[in-house]
Parts: sequence; C-alpha cells; structure tokens
Amino acid sequence: MKGIRISSRYAKSLLNLCVERNEADRVYEDMKLVHQTVRSSRDLRIFLESPVIKSDKKNAALSKLFGALVNPTTMAFMVLLTNKGRESMLPEIAESFIAQMKQHKHITPASVISAAPLDEQSRAAIIAKVSSLAPGTIELEEKVDPGLIGGFVLKVGDHQIDTSVLTNLRNLRRDFSENPYIPEL
Repeated sequence: MKGIRISSRYAKSLLNLCVERNEADRVYEDMKLVHQTVRSSRDLRIFLESPVIKSDKKNAALSKLFGALVNPTTMAFMVLLTNKGRESMLPEIAESFIAQMKQHKHITPASVISAAPLDEQSRAAIIAKVSSLAPGTIELEEKVDPGLIGGFVLKVGDHQIDTSVLTNLRNLRRDFSENPYIPEL
C-alpha cells in the first residue's frame, strides 16, 4: 500500500510538471518506453533494486540506456528518483504515470478477449458499448483465446461483460449440480 501511494505521488508530480511545460505527450511516450524496458529486463530490475550499487553508477547506466531516447525532463526525473533512493520503484511510477496520463487525456482503457479475431463490425459494436459505459477516447486491447469457444469477455474499469460460451457452460453445469429434483421411484 505504501509503495502504491509513493509511486502515485511521484507520477502525479511528474504529470503536473509536464502539463505545465507542455511536454506531457512526449513524457507519456518516454514513460511507456521506460516501463516496457524495465519490465522486460530482469537484469535491469535487479540492477535498480540492488542496494550495493551506488546511485552514480545507476544514473550513468540509466543515462546510457535512455539518454538519447527520452526527453530531458524524463531523464532528470529518473536522476531525481535515483538520488532519492527510489529507483527500484521506477516501473511502478511509470505505470502510475501512464494511468494518470490516460485519465488526464480522458482515455478509457478497455480489453476484449474473444474466441476468434474481431472483424470491423464487431469491433465497432464493442467500441460503441464501451463508449456507453465510459466517456472519452477508447483504447481497446484485443486478445484471442480459443478456449472461450465463442463470444467475448469485455473489461472496462470495474465493469465486465462476459458472453462467452465457456462461462455459459460453467453456469449451466453449476445449475445442474444444484438441482434439488429427486425422482420418485
């Protein structure tokens, strides 16, 4: 819980600074890159979490890794985190910044898992349904899971719509197992 609050506060401070400087979109792209890079590299995470490695070595490594790719504001923010001993929280701070930026830009993330890839008509219908649940721009993440047999599972924030055949079969199985009917002999 403490880590979530800290990462949220750092992310909010960075967002406020970026909005003030009109760099929010660029830093948003930078944070997506940082988040993806740190999450995908186990060695980098171990390096950042190590209490043995001094902050100047970590700053040098981050500068070499991201220096030419990110905005100076983003790089200065990562140096600040390292100097404050919060570099191990970089993935969580980046994730929190991405979420706060989406909220700031009124982007609603939604995910749909379907048994087969969506066609344009289905995608448009799902986006229309998501638009009725949440205002703003819709960012739809699509996944395919043949195990659903048919239908889809749509998640938007705390809402979930599950029309999959797999769930219907599970519900039917549960209903039959709870059937109190006892035949008379």
